[in-house]
Amino acid sequence: MEDSQTTLWNKSDFWAIFFSSMTALEAYYNKFNEEHRLTTRHGQVEFKTNMKIIHDFIPQGSMLNILDVGAGTGRYSVAFCREGHTVTAVELVKKNLDMLEAKHEKVNCWQGNALDLHFLPDSQFDITLLFGPLYHLHTKEEMLKAFKEAQRVTKKGGLIFASYIMNEYSVLTYCFKQNHIKQVMQENKLTQDWHTIPSEEELYTYLRLEDINDLKDQAGLERVKIFASDGASDYMRRELNAMDEETFALFMRYHLSICERPELLGASSHVVDILRNI
Repeated sequence: MEDSQTTLWNKSDFWAIFFSSMTALEAYYNKFNEEHRLTTRHGQVEFKTNMKIIHDFIPQGSMLNILDVGAGTGRYSVAFCREGHTVTAVELVKKNLDMLEAKHEKVNCWQGNALDLHFLPDSQFDITLLFGPLYHLHTKEEMLKAFKEAQRVTKKGGLIFASYIMNEYSVLTYCFKQNHIKQVMQENKLTQDWHTIPSEEELYTYLRLEDINDLKDQAGLERVKIFASDGASDYMRRELNAMDEETFALFMRYHLSICERPELLGASSHVVDILRNI
């Protein structure tokens, strides 16, 4: 996953570490500390919310077969492995995969791409997580291909958790809060209705709810639930970090109570769509 406040739109600061043998995406994650991000206060909101809602779909006492595509350094893979589930992790970036393997957990690790999971058998997993890959795919065709692979390896009736970065968050933070709006307009990176324009020159793709709905329908998946995994937390990092533990616990209670409210979804930095493989 990304640190959106510092990585939106422009890749120029990554090229210093870009080599011909690695992609820009790999170069970025070789530089970015994903392990640290999910332990920050705003990262905790995202992680705790996702874990709580995933657990809502795991029957008590059940041990499931879980696939984590775009596993990063294994925050979710390790947590579910320690609960006794059988976990397979797929990660593109070797640095992240090395960090995951160095934890010596019983996670089945593969270096691979969400667009090609040929090394995994059909209908194997009860739950498939796509927490990251869809951020970096620039066309609907690529996203649908990732869904096709996730559908193939997920059992019929199983669940796919797909995470997205939201359009309005990127416009509000990068364009206006960080005052890049004039540059963005000059470079024609926004449509007339303020939708970011996907490009191979950008690391991330930002969506609106109607885009997510269209992908779900095109993939032939059934929505079970959609929720804001981090809600307002990415807008208030400084305030969250200043909270004492009791106040932060109250914020988490509040966030969990409203994370499915439609008026919050589009403004969240991340939204997770829970989809049934039918």
